[in-house]
Amino acid sequence: MKIKTIFLLIVTTFFLSSCLNYKQITTIKTDGSGEMFIHYWLKWEDKRDSVLLNKLHIFNKDSINSEFASNHIMLKRIETFVNYKDSTIHAQVQFEFNNFDSLKFTKAFKGANFDLIDGPGGTKIFSQFIPPFATGFGFKGDDSMISLVYYLPGDILDHNANSKSRNKLTWEYSLSEIGTGKKITASFRPFRLKETPDWVYYSTLTVILIVLFYLFKKRK
Repeated sequence: MKIKTIFLLIVTTFFLSSCLNYKQITTIKTDGSGEMFIHYWLKWEDKRDSVLLNKLHIFNKDSINSEFASNHIMLKRIETFVNYKDSTIHAQVQFEFNNFDSLKFTKAFKGANFDLIDGPGGTKIFSQFIPPFATGFGFKGDDSMISLVYYLPGDILDHNANSKSRNKLTWEYSLSEIGTGKKITASFRPFRLKETPDWVYYSTLTVILIVLFYLFKKRK
């Protein structure tokens, strides 16, 4: 479910003094394919709200499946559950994608504008747009958090992330910080494909010679 839809559906359905959290972890491979895990959860203040939340389609497996159904991705897991200990309701989605750019054509990510383009000197430039959200109706802009984690397939050269650890970048924003929208971006130099060691060729050649030797001997 796209982030913007999550907020708009809830705030226009009923008044809640709640905070919504969204976490997206994405791994991009050298060929542009990859995997994404999404986890969003909502905390309610009143037990009566949990009944309403369970009826929202953002926490319904069939509805979530329809949002992510696409020729460009392969769904691996969809889960929804309620944790009564901390009064939260959760949804988790995990899938593989064949091309990072193609995510923008998935219904759930409409307006997110995923891009992975060629940069100067053999570099790559990655970006994703986080659309603006409607605040109010009890949502506290500083309490609702969005976190996006990216593992990029190369040495990171430049970025606007909050934190960096090797090829891992993390962006974290409160609802109020997103404002009219945020564009996250980074440039990196792709990892080189590991060269095949010489011993592999020698071993292959030896196997071929042995097979030819026995074939020739058998014919004789």
